[in-house]
Amino acid sequence: MANGHGKKPEDFKKQMEENFRVALSEYSHVRKVIGIVSGKGGVGKSLVTGLSAVAMNNSGYQTAIMDADITGPSIPKMFGIGKSNFADETGMLPAVTAGGMKIMSLNMLMDNETDPVVWRGPVIAGIVKQFWSDVNWGNVDFMFVDMPPGTGDVPLTVFQSLPVDGIIVVATPQELVGMIVEKAVNMAKLMNIPVLGVVENMSYMTCPHCGEKIYMFGNSKIDEYAEGLGLSVLGKIPMNPDFAKKCDEGLAEELDVDCMNSLVDILKGMIQ
Repeated sequence: MANGHGKKPEDFKKQMEENFRVALSEYSHVRKVIGIVSGKGGVGKSLVTGLSAVAMNNSGYQTAIMDADITGPSIPKMFGIGKSNFADETGMLPAVTAGGMKIMSLNMLMDNETDPVVWRGPVIAGIVKQFWSDVNWGNVDFMFVDMPPGTGDVPLTVFQSLPVDGIIVVATPQELVGMIVEKAVNMAKLMNIPVLGVVENMSYMTCPHCGEKIYMFGNSKIDEYAEGLGLSVLGKIPMNPDFAKKCDEGLAEELDVDCMNSLVDILKGMIQ
């Protein structure tokens, strides 16, 4: 039903959403923004963010990572980036990895990467907005946003302030996966953000002697949970000591990303 001015309720909702949007830097052109989310912490969002970005970069796309996990940033460590607070007349400049990926994280701006960030929500949310508006990202095909866990200030800020084209939900094989996935999916629905699918981390490990898959948490239920929500499973990441080793050494770009092939196919389809 329209009001006296001819506007429908959904028109007002859309206008309210647009009012929260932050303008991208005039020196930047970002084609697709993909959020990496979860309903709880410790499930490996940063690993999934890194693997997703590496996979798309390896596929020939200009790729960037915005580290929106302000109080627990790990992206710079994974890619071997130290302090890097460069700027010029166009704004802050992201660090560029050996493989050509662009990265911006608060840890790159701190004097000491172990200094705690003891800030309230609105300040943290403001930093995320600045990473979008004040950084000269140049030309980017896919920007992956590594978000903190849960459904608080920062995820809400990203959903409202950035033109998010879709989210990837990260889960693990434990029984509470259904609740974790559903929390993230429900928030995305509230914000009218498409859910691209689910990635399961720590899905299994491979025996180094016989090659058999070992399911440390029991048989995964991710397929049935995803199907119940009408979602696709985009990847199952194994527990691999090499992943931890290379991330600790800042060599995430050297990781085997074959487990992300389904995700790559989905994302390629978004930019044709």
